Amino acid sequence: MSTPALDTVANAIATPEREQPYAALGLRADEYARIREILGRRPTGAELAMYSVMWSEHCSYKSSKVWLREFGRRVSPEMTRHLLVGMGENAGVLDAGEGWAVTFKIESHNHPSYVEPFQGAATGVGGIVRDIIAMGARPVAVMDALRFGALDSPDTARVLPGVVSGISFYANCLGLPNIGGETWFDPVYQANPLVNALAVGVLRHEDLHLANARGAGNKVVLFGARTGGDGIGGASILASDTFSAGGPTKRPAVQVGDPFAEKVLIECCLELFAHGLVEGIQDLGAAGISCATSELASNGDGGMAIELDRVLLRDPSLTPEEILMSESQERMMAVVAPDKLEGFLAVTDKWDVETSVLGEVTETGRLVITWRGETIVDVDPRTVAVDGPVYERPLARPAWLDGVQADTAAALPRPASGSPELRAQALRLLGSPNLADKRWITAQYDKYVLGNTALSYPDDGGMVRIDESSGLGFAVATDANGRYAYLDPYHGAQLALAEAYRNVAVTGATPRGVSDCLNFGSPENPEVMWQFSQAVEGLADGCRELGIPVTGGNVSFYNQTGDVPIHPTPVVAVLGIIDDVARRIPSGWQDDGHNVYLLGTTALELDGSAWAGVVHGHLGGRPPAVDLARERALADLLAAAAHESLLASAHDLADGGLLAALAECVLRFGVGARVWLRDLCERDGVDAATALFSESTGRVLVSVPREDDVRFLGLCEGRGCPVLRIGVTDATVGLDVQGELVLTLEELREAHESPLPAVLGPVGGY
Repeated sequence: MSTPALDTVANAIATPEREQPYAALGLRADEYARIREILGRRPTGAELAMYSVMWSEHCSYKSSKVWLREFGRRVSPEMTRHLLVGMGENAGVLDAGEGWAVTFKIESHNHPSYVEPFQGAATGVGGIVRDIIAMGARPVAVMDALRFGALDSPDTARVLPGVVSGISFYANCLGLPNIGGETWFDPVYQANPLVNALAVGVLRHEDLHLANARGAGNKVVLFGARTGGDGIGGASILASDTFSAGGPTKRPAVQVGDPFAEKVLIECCLELFAHGLVEGIQDLGAAGISCATSELASNGDGGMAIELDRVLLRDPSLTPEEILMSESQERMMAVVAPDKLEGFLAVTDKWDVETSVLGEVTETGRLVITWRGETIVDVDPRTVAVDGPVYERPLARPAWLDGVQADTAAALPRPASGSPELRAQALRLLGSPNLADKRWITAQYDKYVLGNTALSYPDDGGMVRIDESSGLGFAVATDANGRYAYLDPYHGAQLALAEAYRNVAVTGATPRGVSDCLNFGSPENPEVMWQFSQAVEGLADGCRELGIPVTGGNVSFYNQTGDVPIHPTPVVAVLGIIDDVARRIPSGWQDDGHNVYLLGTTALELDGSAWAGVVHGHLGGRPPAVDLARERALADLLAAAAHESLLASAHDLADGGLLAALAECVLRFGVGARVWLRDLCERDGVDAATALFSESTGRVLVSVPREDDVRFLGLCEGRGCPVLRIGVTDATVGLDVQGELVLTLEELREAHESPLPAVLGPVGGY
């Protein structure tokens, strides 16, 4: 079998009419025409490969750029006071105080995780961790936000165990604690699960590194794993397309990960940083070498010369085009000054990390790549990495939305106070998949490796100590509610932001920044683009009101099967700082005789609620109102209470309302409570069922030692926060809502803990 002739730049000039498979690489006819116009000729095969992956939806954000700019347009000076690095780099960086910084980011690996659940999820973790390394930080924690189809679906039984195994395998092998996240089940995610992975790293201010290639003559070095055939075209072919009803067919586009190689790479990079041997650095993820070279060059002096045949290969049969498109994992690209190259190579040799010097930075303003002496790429790197297509997609408010919003839950029958039906619905709700215990999943994750975990699942937010001497730490939480966003994407996005913000606040930390992963259907659908635009505007407005910036994130489009999109699912991660993790607040009750208080007020807000969905199979109306000024005041109150050590516990109210929060506080440490609703119902004008099931926002359940009651109530009064004593902790009972329902600790555990093992079977020691 003969080897195809090399397609050089000279050959491209000489054969302008040669047919090229641009459509098979995900490019449209007009995009291909634009590439020819930019180059003044047809592209070579290697150039076509580069443009196809870098102009893909996944890499170029061509449908979302016009809306993502709203985050910058709506920024205020207050929002940036703790921001060291914002959007546009591998990950955002926030000042944590005492010379420390925290970097974090959340990204999707949705489509690969459906095709090959284990490797798709594992490499999602690996990729986001490398983004953290590239900022000069040591990774210290991961989280995940997962969405699957119905729990009892055969396809969920295929996808979920593989995804969880992939996450646990990769993170556990890296020695990184998984400190929390969330898992939702809904038929709308059938055949299109969402696997959003988050990583957090810590660094000293002076160790911050950015992705650019500056300084003519500086060397461009590829190091880490060898390049293979896995993941070729993943960004353009897999992550920027929809799934047909025929099922998974794109297995070759899924990457294969090796966490042990990545662990060595982490330590190698940190030593390179410590010795000042790196001028610029970029991880190789989506689009591989195509991305790393073009982005480094365009962010620097603009020129780079690369000899592609110097790339170390696992598969010697790979063509130049395949080498450029390969998304093989555990690889990094560094820019190194010539006088530091020897020291750089000494460190990589010490860690047994394979390294190849591919070329150098130039002043030409061109990215030139050769293969065995022949030029196969000669482009302006900005046209590849920066100045790609930008689409202003048509928007259309869904025609069905008015009807859905008019179909409220107000008319749904609510059980009478104290009735057997109220008790039965409470148990049914607590045993529903989305409110059930998720230890089937989290038991597979190591929460405590590295020894700095202060809080983790089932607490509302994960918390990690940064500095042993001072106790400085961070807390992080992820949240989203696709049902809310389906009913109103603007307020649905703000509700996700508010919940994540509140989940950080109840740990005692002060929220500082946001990373988001925006999961939507096809951008070619005007209704989806309207949902997307509304969600972005909602987040941008919400962040401005809360005074915290969006530091970066990810957009994932084409999350649909055929022409049926998922619910819009903007996943929001909020990170906060606490000056001493010793003052952290757990989410459950540990002692008898503490007073239980409800902060905030309750309204008849059952639209989109867990109660409406589980009990009545209903989804309609408008989601709960969100008051971000109240959320901010509540967070300030919680931070002050934590600083004065007034709270024994704090737990936010969200999915499942007060009932779910009460049950989770009981189950956290096995300490029960006696609760009364009379005062709450009279004050807020609601019935008992509404008091238990409403999902009104801006509410937190706290327990306070009696000796701290006066100080705590004074704090609430001074800050104008609505507060009401609704119970007392009591280890002799389970959950006794007086006059309404009594649930023993055993009943609560059976309802809460059995749903996942009943369907998925036992796992580990659980």
